[in-house]
Amino acid sequence: MANALYGKIQTFYDEASGLWEQIWGEHMHHGYYGADGRQRKNRRQAQIDLINECLSWAGVTEAKDILDCGCGIGGSSLELATRYQAKVTGITLSPVQAQRAMERAQAANLGEEVPPCAGFQVADALDTPFADQSFDLVWSMESGEHMPDKVAFLQECYRVLKPGGKLLMATWCHRPTTSLAGPLTWLEQQQLSWIYQVYGLPYVIALPDYEAIARNCGFTNLTSADWSLAVAPFWDDVIASALSPEGVAGLLKAGPGTLQGALALGPMRQGLQSGLIRYGLLCAVR
Repeated sequence: MANALYGKIQTFYDEASGLWEQIWGEHMHHGYYGADGRQRKNRRQAQIDLINECLSWAGVTEAKDILDCGCGIGGSSLELATRYQAKVTGITLSPVQAQRAMERAQAANLGEEVPPCAGFQVADALDTPFADQSFDLVWSMESGEHMPDKVAFLQECYRVLKPGGKLLMATWCHRPTTSLAGPLTWLEQQQLSWIYQVYGLPYVIALPDYEAIARNCGFTNLTSADWSLAVAPFWDDVIASALSPEGVAGLLKAGPGTLQGALALGPMRQGLQSGLIRYGLLCAVR
């Protein structure tokens, strides 16, 4: 199952990353539009603001060795390397992304071994090639939803963190099922299944479930937050860009997976608006 899933994820990002960079730039994640989602701003600025807000929320003031799990084409990695004068290692399942990220690091004079620097490789986040206690920050920006085993992922994050190191992750979740709303309905499950199929997701879980897993892994000082309102306008901007002349032309040239992904923009937008899909943050200390 993991091999088939990883192949699907790799193909999706191999095909889609070039078009995304052309239209959106180097950051392949949501934007931040204020706590209530009412701040209007340039879409690329919103993505940078999300990085800033996540780091501020988690109280990250310094880091020297950073692992970026699901690094995309290196947007966050280069930002973190520069901000903290750090050595950042980015991993992805997509060889196309890893190559492009390295090109961007070299263009920014961040491709050497002396910090600030960033290096990229293809690796499985559930079984990384790094030694125990190698990093003082593990950054996971919208990659947890792709993990076929959430427990194994958080266990691996714990393993590679130094004592006192932080895990900071932002991930797609579904609504909690322990509230008055109860378990997911059949219609909600069908909506999620469509999104899973399109974006190469095995499944998502609720934010409280991530907290429970993290505690069982040994993490302490857990904090979490639901930023669904803050990021919801992102999908309006993505839909608008997809319908632009440049976006339509790019989609027509892209692979079938990218085109199918565009068709799922509406369900993602509706899922956030209805509360089915949540945008969760988790910070924890080893």
